[in-house]
Amino acid sequence: MGRITVRRPVLRITSDGSRQRPDTLAAEEPLEIRVDSRPLSVTMRTPGHDVELAHGFLLTESVITTHADVRTARYCDSPGPDGRNTYNVLDVQLAPGVAPPDASVERNFYTTSSCGVCGKAALDAVRLRTRHPPAHDPLTVTPELLTDIPDRLREAQRVFSSTGGLHAAGLFDSTGALLAVREDVGRHNAVDKVLGWALLEGRVPLAGCVLMVSGRASFELVQKAAMAGIPLLAAVSAPSSLAVELAEEQGMTLVGFLRGPSMNVYTGAERIHLQRPTEHTTSTG
Repeated sequence: MGRITVRRPVLRITSDGSRQRPDTLAAEEPLEIRVDSRPLSVTMRTPGHDVELAHGFLLTESVITTHADVRTARYCDSPGPDGRNTYNVLDVQLAPGVAPPDASVERNFYTTSSCGVCGKAALDAVRLRTRHPPAHDPLTVTPELLTDIPDRLREAQRVFSSTGGLHAAGLFDSTGALLAVREDVGRHNAVDKVLGWALLEGRVPLAGCVLMVSGRASFELVQKAAMAGIPLLAAVSAPSSLAVELAEEQGMTLVGFLRGPSMNVYTGAERIHLQRPTEHTTSTG
């Protein structure tokens, strides 16, 4: 497996002068995902949890729905310049009877770490129909529970603390307990990894769960959450207009700018349990 972090010398310049010092960087390497030995997609990712990433990717692309849909997931021989395996090619063999991905899933054989949608032939191709619709999920949470989640996510980001260069996705249950967290240079990879973990653990659909992401809420992240049956997606930054449109269409709650005690609720506000102000009555007599 490739390295998660890389040490590089840098010139550090401050008001006190300059000096050479080592710096820790988040590793970024390509991962080619194959299905039944056929190349399907290449994404730039931080090595680690690659099997989860592949499972999450195939789940959110509607190729698989359960762990049983996958027979094996193994690294292929992909030697680097030194002759050693780079572990940058992963082949997923589908179980008998599981249909292979159709042409709409195939990317233009390259997906950047920041934008998984890039390379899709048309917008209609990414409006996938979820098999786990979250619209009728009865989850309700308090604003106080949501405001605690970003700090819990940050505390669990072990690699971020040393590099400052990774996105994170965290799954929380209805009580605010952290179920899993994954980090990656790409937002969509971090989400795929955490959803892949849930699939391998037999937790999909993720009813009654909250997905928290460390960046913005893009269209694809809303789509991935919907495909896994997640009723609430929260982000520390802004959503896009298309993300809001899709969340409303899927009956999801979408929260953005979740920072400190404040947040913006863009869709599904009925899942946020607001405490009504106490009514004061005046008695006479």
